[in-house]
Amino acid sequence: MSLNEKLKKFHGMVKRELTENRSTFLVYTGMRLLVFGIMILQIFNRNFENVFLCILTLILMILPSVVQATFKVEFPSLLEVIILCFIFAAEILGEISAFYIKFPYWDTILHTLNGFLCAAIGFSLVDIMNRESRIRFELSPLFMAITAFCFSMTIGVLWEFLEFAVDSIFRLDMQKDTVITSIHSTFLDPTKSNHCVDILNISEVTIDGKPLQVNGYLDIGLIDTMYDMIVNFIGAFSFSILGFIYVKRRDAASLIKGLIPEPWSKEKSAAAKTDDEKKEE
Repeated sequence: MSLNEKLKKFHGMVKRELTENRSTFLVYTGMRLLVFGIMILQIFNRNFENVFLCILTLILMILPSVVQATFKVEFPSLLEVIILCFIFAAEILGEISAFYIKFPYWDTILHTLNGFLCAAIGFSLVDIMNRESRIRFELSPLFMAITAFCFSMTIGVLWEFLEFAVDSIFRLDMQKDTVITSIHSTFLDPTKSNHCVDILNISEVTIDGKPLQVNGYLDIGLIDTMYDMIVNFIGAFSFSILGFIYVKRRDAASLIKGLIPEPWSKEKSAAAKTDDEKKEE
């Protein structure tokens, strides 16, 4: 099979995943139309940074279907809709509509949800391998939960690395600043004997003779990073506990079942193979 034929086959699989579920497809289409409208508006405003964010959002929205077609897994409708809403909330509402600034807890909510979703994906990877007959791999529910937790925390750490790199290289502010009123530092110790020096009740900071007018000292990203990691921990830990309970009971009515991807059923795999054979003919 030539490269062109492989690409056509893969495109058909992605298209099938996009249109397979009516409710998910409606959410996907509605959000894409909104993003297209916002992108056109940003082009007229000559705000090309936001145009780039819109293009990035459109690409990210296709990723769930690409993952499903590539790895032959089925995302539950609930999980797919949550992922789409998460992408829209982070890029369009958070960045373009400045929800990160307007609503102080917007970033916290998204990082908590990110920890929860990444734990769900990590959990499903282990669960699929556990049930795959061709792979000699089996973990207990406890170790599945630990693996999911570690997977989610690793993604959270890598994201913070990305934020730091973007801020350092492109002089942006993904690691948001925090106003604090006290400093505790051994760096300020004049004796260089590792004693902590306290500066309390900071009400104003002056740089080059100009006051910052923020009613305190500006922490450049450390507190934001630690808060992000803490809420990522909460999200990851919460799902790991719920996932552990789900695997122990395998309750079909559990909400967690609606968040864990499953391998393609035999019927779907056979139908996909049949469609491919028809196209080749």
